[in-house]
Amino acid sequence: MVKTSPEDLLRLRHSAAHILAQAVLDLFPGTKLAIGPAIKDGFYYDFERDAPFTEEDLARLETRMKEIIAEKQEFSQRPISKDEARHYFENRKEPYKLEILEGLEEGQITLVQNGPFTDLCRGNHIHHTGEVGGVKLLSIAGAYWRGSERNKMLQRIYGTAFFNAKELEEHLHRLEEAKKRDHRKLGRQLDLFSFHQEAPGMPFYHPKGMRVYENLVSFWREEHEKEGYQLIKTPQLLKDDLWKQSGHYDHYRENMFFSHIEDEGSYAVKPMNCPGSTLVFRTDQRSYRQLPLRLAELGLVHRRERSGVLHGLFRVNAFTIDDAHIFCTEDQIEQEISRCIALILRIYRTFGFEEIHIGLSTRPQDSMGSDEVWNKAISGLKAALENNKIAYEVHEGGGAFYGPKIDFEITDSIGREWQCGTIQLDFQMPERFGLEYVDSGNQFKRPVMVHRAVFGSVERFYGILVEHYGGAFPLWLAPAQVRLLTISEKQKEYGVAVAARLRAEGLRVEEDFSPEKIGYKIRSAELQKLPFIFVLGDKEMASGQVAVRRHGGRDLGPQALETVIETMKDEIRHKQ
Repeated sequence: MVKTSPEDLLRLRHSAAHILAQAVLDLFPGTKLAIGPAIKDGFYYDFERDAPFTEEDLARLETRMKEIIAEKQEFSQRPISKDEARHYFENRKEPYKLEILEGLEEGQITLVQNGPFTDLCRGNHIHHTGEVGGVKLLSIAGAYWRGSERNKMLQRIYGTAFFNAKELEEHLHRLEEAKKRDHRKLGRQLDLFSFHQEAPGMPFYHPKGMRVYENLVSFWREEHEKEGYQLIKTPQLLKDDLWKQSGHYDHYRENMFFSHIEDEGSYAVKPMNCPGSTLVFRTDQRSYRQLPLRLAELGLVHRRERSGVLHGLFRVNAFTIDDAHIFCTEDQIEQEISRCIALILRIYRTFGFEEIHIGLSTRPQDSMGSDEVWNKAISGLKAALENNKIAYEVHEGGGAFYGPKIDFEITDSIGREWQCGTIQLDFQMPERFGLEYVDSGNQFKRPVMVHRAVFGSVERFYGILVEHYGGAFPLWLAPAQVRLLTISEKQKEYGVAVAARLRAEGLRVEEDFSPEKIGYKIRSAELQKLPFIFVLGDKEMASGQVAVRRHGGRDLGPQALETVIETMKDEIRHKQ
């Protein structure tokens, strides 16, 4: 029976990391072992070795791992005292194992053995090495010991493993497809955006990329206005007293940028939009008749990330959160959460994300507020999910420091999962900022605050879309919707007239009236992944038609210009 549950895969990949370490010691004696955990989609092991590992070494290690797998070595676990473990790893000259050992308590130390190989480990392994049906070593990277730049740089070998060869083959196919779709590569190829060392981790949008960005946020605005949201804009620089009041200073300051202004004190560049929304709410005395008050903001925020983790649009120092903050009564919680869920799912499905997983994240250790308030907030989220018959998983301890949350994970066109949207229920911020409304009995009451984002980060969602579509955006979202190609100079005047007609209908047009051969011009347009190509020759000019091609080489033949305009407008209207 094929075992593919997340727990089973975790055990398998944890075991594969041990097999890798055994293979390394077999082929490269004297290598020092650090750590080797299972991770999402695979595993890694960190090593200290004077000579760098090479691609040829990976091939040899993979061959040795397959030999170990064929031996069906059993995994066994035994407890050991701290003194015994210290003596064991001192004899083997394993400094990293000794350092890990010092952080462990007596009675919680175990060794795991398979064949002749023994490692310091808590366990959680498969029965024997033969259960690994497919293994592949993927890459080599540098990694500081314990993630600190003050420590020695180690060599990290990444790999993946599955219970059968078919699952491994499918996974490797997805990885190859992901390489082709890498948004950083396509961003350059399609002239969408760039990054520069003068502003690390902060994207520069080019004209074409800005068009996609504007199409994305215009759609977002339209959907929010339909749902009764009002747009606001709050400053990027606020006094740090505000962030102390909100709790961000205590819980998040290592990720914030600060600025000191002489005679005025310290300011912080906002990492989140929520405190600004509370100030907007507080500018007027609010009545229960005004609630729920739905305030939405496309707010640019800055968060400090280490240079080693910056990754295209996926991990940046500056990005836009598509925030909304809903101020409501306790009686309105379920209704508002339900509306948020429906909006988020509707927007995702517009982009073709049909497989959506939902999780409920509960109170983390680093949080503020009473258990009573947290339990009330968690119950409110649960009620909205269950009354709407929405399946969800519980993620213990995964909430924000001020409240529990619902997370939305979308699956893209090649099967990768991305956590994007979130709905957070917050009783803390209204209390900290003294927010009040007047109820029907003329009494002051504290509102509840719902924090909510659909894209999460507009930049990250943009990057996901580039890879989801492979750069071939749908017609409504594409930076240019059609490129006109003339076969010769004789059709230029006709091409100018066709371009003017298309623009009059609000369509985005590019023109290539150059003297290049038509085959070259078609290939160039295909590389830019434009949805439509119109070829204009003598026949088309004489009949008032255009020869229509869709991206991917689909030749739809000659069509009347007005007919294809209506086809395009209908496709845009329905966001197909």
